[in-house]
Amino acid sequence: MARILWGYVRRHRSGLLSAALMVGILFVVFYLYAPPWEAMLYGLLLCTAALLMVHAVGLYRYRKRHRRLEALCRRTEWEPGELPEAEDLLEEDFARLYESLSDAYRKLETDARISHTEAADYYTMWVHQIKTPIAAMKLLLQSEADGGNSAVQAELFKIEQYAEMALQYQRLEGDGTDYVLRRCPLDDIVCQAVRKYARLFVLKRLQLHYDPLNVTVLTDEKWLGFVIEQLLSNALKYTKSGGISLYMRDPGHLVIEDTGIGIAPEDLPRLCERGFTGINGRLDKKATGLGLYLCRRILHKLSHTITLESTVGKGTRVILGLESAELRVE
Repeated sequence: MARILWGYVRRHRSGLLSAALMVGILFVVFYLYAPPWEAMLYGLLLCTAALLMVHAVGLYRYRKRHRRLEALCRRTEWEPGELPEAEDLLEEDFARLYESLSDAYRKLETDARISHTEAADYYTMWVHQIKTPIAAMKLLLQSEADGGNSAVQAELFKIEQYAEMALQYQRLEGDGTDYVLRRCPLDDIVCQAVRKYARLFVLKRLQLHYDPLNVTVLTDEKWLGFVIEQLLSNALKYTKSGGISLYMRDPGHLVIEDTGIGIAPEDLPRLCERGFTGINGRLDKKATGLGLYLCRRILHKLSHTITLESTVGKGTRVILGLESAELRVE
């Protein structure tokens, strides 16, 4: 209240000084003409009461406007018409200035949204278009007598995976991401991902340790499948010998474990940040830093969790918590 009172005094200081000056003039007049003290006291009381009433009403209105502006400040969006009505020319100037700035901001926001939508549409179209020649090249390689060069097929597969990652990234950043939550057999999702990378297992001569999981989870089959594919891709990339294991550690937790080069302890806390590649990524010089970032984003939206454990030189263990939190609506 003291802050409001001080603000009111500062805003009406000229009027208050004028009132004080008038009271001083009255004292001088009374002193010079020496009227009866009763009349002088009566006049002063009337003037004081009138001034108090005027400023009490003014203070009430000032406090009411202040509270209304405070309420608007606590909101993230509001229209210029919700501002208190201007009481003088200066307030009208400020209101017009705010309205012009608000219009300019809305125009910039609309232009940025349109530009973002157009860019998203272009990149989505580009990814879909690039997948067509990739599929044609795969068919041409498979039609050769010896099945085509295995190394060429492996590189072509990588190109396809990068294109798919770009497409999923664009979908995830958009406003209309489609999630269809239902109870899904986890074995179906895992087997589909494993089949996709079967050729790389053979080329790198890595073992796959996988037994039926016999578990159903509440999830989106397409998006969880993409996450498992990304994790398998990382495991295959950094595993030179040994193998990869997929198993349930306890109800609701899927583990993807490899015998690869491992991850430095200082890199573990930041691996799911966008663009962070860590020591392994810098040595590889081909990492994008998007794979685990996308996995974390997708799992968060599905109300799942991801935990990484690793020992340098021994391997990495990725734990997906598939029923550890309540579903969030965003």
